Amino acid sequence: MVRAKICGVTNETDLRAVSEAGAAAVGIITEVSVDTPREVAPDRAADLVAAAPPFLSTVLVSMPDSPARAVELAGAVAPDAIQLHGDLDAEDVRYVRREARADVITAVDAAATDRVRGYDGVADAVLIDSTTESGAGGTGETHDWDAAADLVDDCSTPVVLAGGLTPENVAEAARTVGPYAVDVSSGVERRGGEKDHEAVRAFVRNAGVEVSP
Repeated sequence: MVRAKICGVTNETDLRAVSEAGAAAVGIITEVSVDTPREVAPDRAADLVAAAPPFLSTVLVSMPDSPARAVELAGAVAPDAIQLHGDLDAEDVRYVRREARADVITAVDAAATDRVRGYDGVADAVLIDSTTESGAGGTGETHDWDAAADLVDDCSTPVVLAGGLTPENVAEAARTVGPYAVDVSSGVERRGGEKDHEAVRAFVRNAGVEVSP
């Protein structure tokens, strides 16, 4: 069964909607080097993490300027996992994983297949996305799902599929790629930083397909 993560939540109302829809995880964005309406301050991120109900995993999404800052953020916000965008290498990820009291997800452009494989066995999960030159996600663009399926087959580390997913295409994406989880942000929004609750419910429902092992 493919799990669903709803990313870019900025308020408690949307947080409740994500939980009630049955999503496995919620993503909260802080300290990123791109302009996005989904970013909140670290103290606000901590409030949202604290407000999450039991059994909804919280993921702090960030582009920290150093591994040490990633550890600081994880300590201050106390998420279940931290999702790292940017240029951190495998040794940096090992450091964060060792020092932070959180699982570590590395976000990588889906086309950078060697880099994806370089994090295999290093991170707790690898998220493959359509990213900007700075490594930020949230582009709303899909990528090659057949190539993504090859990465899923090649990696022992769980692979999370992101990039241009919507309630309308997520079932096909999940069946084609066979990821551990799928991730969406702009694809379930009414406007930037505000979720469409019906779209969230539809995404989670349509993502929950059975895929071949």
